Amino acid sequence: MFKKGLKVALASLVILSVGLAGCGNTSTAPDASKQAAKTDSAKALKVGTDPTFAPFEFVDDKNNTTGFDIDLMKAIADDMGYTVQYENSAFDGLVTSLQAGNYDAVIAAMTITPDRQASVDFSEKYLMAEQFIAVKKGSPIKTAADLKGKKVGVQSGTTGQTVAEAMGITPMKYDAIPDAMNDLLNGGVDAVVADSPVVLYFIKQNPNFNIQYVNGDFSKEYYGIAVKKGNNELKDKINASLKKLQDSGKYNDIYKKWFNVDAPAIK
Repeated sequence: MFKKGLKVALASLVILSVGLAGCGNTSTAPDASKQAAKTDSAKALKVGTDPTFAPFEFVDDKNNTTGFDIDLMKAIADDMGYTVQYENSAFDGLVTSLQAGNYDAVIAAMTITPDRQASVDFSEKYLMAEQFIAVKKGSPIKTAADLKGKKVGVQSGTTGQTVAEAMGITPMKYDAIPDAMNDLLNGGVDAVVADSPVVLYFIKQNPNFNIQYVNGDFSKEYYGIAVKKGNNELKDKINASLKKLQDSGKYNDIYKKWFNVDAPAIK
């Protein structure tokens, strides 16, 4: 992800020493530059993300980090009166880094799960998804049950990994979905299990790759913005701004920009 440097205007102060008759007192003005830096820093949200998960967060051909999550987080921060400073990480390291205080929040198409809720707090859910199975056209894999005995690729730390392991499969783990998809194309794996919007976006962007998807009828999942456990103040602010975006139609505008349809109800 790109990192936004804050431009802090530093005012040069002239400190006057005033000699008072009968005493040697001097008055020193506060360091305004430090105060300004502290104020501006406090208005910047440090947000962790994994820019390998298009269309939610990825680096475009101009080397800019973009995506649905990026636009949504900016809109939330704008409403809160904050700027956003992104920090990149592999997906499976985001929660640990958030716990360590390296970020204020994490947005990374992160599914709200009981295991994660034990480690971090989440905003209200902001998107619904499910797991899809990506296969090469002509594959014998037609249902989730057909994955048994096959080589299955997943992104490490994602719910795709959780789903595969729950089926008794030991998946091949990748740092990024594009790596898994490339291995699928090259015959390194028979299928890739990943979030439905990610699979659909990859297929749309790569029509010549002869990849199709299988709906495995997995459970619905919900994304949330993660904050450090107990940071209710930030969580409440994010929730309030998210609701305003949803009520005003701004959320739908962002969703439609990336998915070309109106946002479905989050049930």
